[in-house]
Amino acid sequence: MAMLRVLVATAVLCVAGCGQKEAPQLTAKDAAPAPTQTPTAAPAQTSVLFRNVRIFNGVDPSLQDSTDVLVRGNRIASIGKSNITSAEPGMTIIDGGGRTLMPGLIDMHWHTLAVRPTIAVALSSNAGYLNLMAGAEASDTLQRGFTTVRDVGGASFGLKRAIDEGWLPGPRIYPSGAIISVTGGHGDFRSPEDLPRALGRSESRPEVMGDTAIADTPDEVRLRVREQLMRGASQIKLTAGGGVSSPHSPLDVVTFTSDELRAAVQSANNWGTYVTAHAYTPAAIRNAVDAGVQCIEHGNLMDEATAQLLANKGVWLSIQPLPEELIRAFPPDSEEYAKGLEVLAGTDRAYQLAKKYKLKTAFGTDVLFSAALARRQGELLASLGKWYTPAEALTMATSTNAQLLALSGERNPYPGKLGVVEAGAMADLLLVEGDPLADLNLVANPQNFRVIVKEGRVYKNTIK
Repeated sequence: MAMLRVLVATAVLCVAGCGQKEAPQLTAKDAAPAPTQTPTAAPAQTSVLFRNVRIFNGVDPSLQDSTDVLVRGNRIASIGKSNITSAEPGMTIIDGGGRTLMPGLIDMHWHTLAVRPTIAVALSSNAGYLNLMAGAEASDTLQRGFTTVRDVGGASFGLKRAIDEGWLPGPRIYPSGAIISVTGGHGDFRSPEDLPRALGRSESRPEVMGDTAIADTPDEVRLRVREQLMRGASQIKLTAGGGVSSPHSPLDVVTFTSDELRAAVQSANNWGTYVTAHAYTPAAIRNAVDAGVQCIEHGNLMDEATAQLLANKGVWLSIQPLPEELIRAFPPDSEEYAKGLEVLAGTDRAYQLAKKYKLKTAFGTDVLFSAALARRQGELLASLGKWYTPAEALTMATSTNAQLLALSGERNPYPGKLGVVEAGAMADLLLVEGDPLADLNLVANPQNFRVIVKEGRVYKNTIK
């Protein structure tokens, strides 16, 4: 204790001796090595001019006529034939050659730190290793054309900050923080030998790392929600029913009580944002919606009455075209594998109900524990062609997804219009080889993205 007092006193003296001004925040630009000679390269890029491009604006079901798009800073400055005849200082001019210019893609169900590691690695590795692995994946995610992801469970705050500050490339991240669950619910990876847990204690490894948070009373729920908001969550994610990957969470169970769900919704709403809830079954979905939850994740096992409820209440459905490969992360004789098969069997009907009742539907992938499947992120988007036209699928993955992101209100970490190509919008742009409104499978192959721009900065350019 005496040593602690000495350390505290030393820290106070140091702060006092350093003056009143706070040291500026170091960014990647500050860390760049000083040049040994006067640089001869052009000034840092400040603008991009796309010439001769056909635009899919993220809303209209057809391409606009060939035109030009000017980007200044991180925004689209203008759309229309430009009178610029030569590159200004810091400007990149790209001849689109009649190719398609469209908004960057958005994945609304992503787990940034759980994409690449296997289950065993995710549950046994330290945070530094997992974040470095996630950083490598983030770079690849951007190169697949996904300029924005909504992270719906995991301690992604550090990686988000590193990307925002320019330390490494990656999509912008809307973080939820820890998945909030109940004892034995989806997201509780403890073994029975770890029980009992005293109320208010968070001693399991996933909780300490910030990936999950167990809450078993309304007061605990409020605490866990507020913790995520304090860390910078843009929305709150909780599990209202059983799940596939958790070892003690049958699909049929309803987890949180109505009072617990209302506590989460009220706490999030007090911060100007919303709750999204993992739920597969009609009972779990109805319980969440009745408590004021504004978005349902998955919904694969919903029925007609549940779909009608979502439509009547205007609740979002964030559903994913889950492939069979996703459940191959689990042993074929495991309970998790059997639950995965049940969920997959309901996917087709869920999409049909979403269309029938005109639900507000978001696209995401929910890739977990599979670097190989992550590389097929665009292929999962293209698989929406089973239920939607190319224009409908691409609108969902751009402007519609952006509408759900905006539900985070004042907690939105990235003010600005996303998911569209229009003047004043954020400059997240893909130049596509071909017409994706005619061939949705073009988005399945990242090589078809000849240029990738995020916030006005060119991250890929293969136009010669």
